[in-house]
Amino acid sequence: MEKKGALTKFLAISGTILVWFPILAPVLISAVFYFQEHLLRIDYLMPAELFLSFLLGSGLLLWAALWAHSHIKLVAWGLGIAILMLFGGQWLAVVTGLASGETEPAGAAWMAVIASLVVYVLGILLVGLGGVLLLRDLFRTQLPAA
Repeated sequence: MEKKGALTKFLAISGTILVWFPILAPVLISAVFYFQEHLLRIDYLMPAELFLSFLLGSGLLLWAALWAHSHIKLVAWGLGIAILMLFGGQWLAVVTGLASGETEPAGAAWMAVIASLVVYVLGILLVGLGGVLLLRDLFRTQLPAA
């Protein structure tokens, strides 16, 4: 039995907003800064800094997806990829000495840490896409059969 009630819709809307926040915040802040200072600066670490927003939002989305029986795999896989890449990249930075400043940010280790951050952001986008598709399914109106 699918639950498409008000609570499921509220969870899906809240979760989608919280998941997209780590992606949209650096873009909006950069745009404001660009129009004020005429200088483009993007904080590429902000999605990682806003991990708790993503985690809470993806939890709400997973809950709504389970209730609605829709896009569960997309949300769950995106969440798993994002968590694995964020903590894996942090572990790699600590092990290689990049986190402490012992090693210069260059070379293969630096590229691997940046690549893990890129894949983390792709995981966020995957969960965000799952949220948008879930919202589409929840708010789709059924036309009466002719």
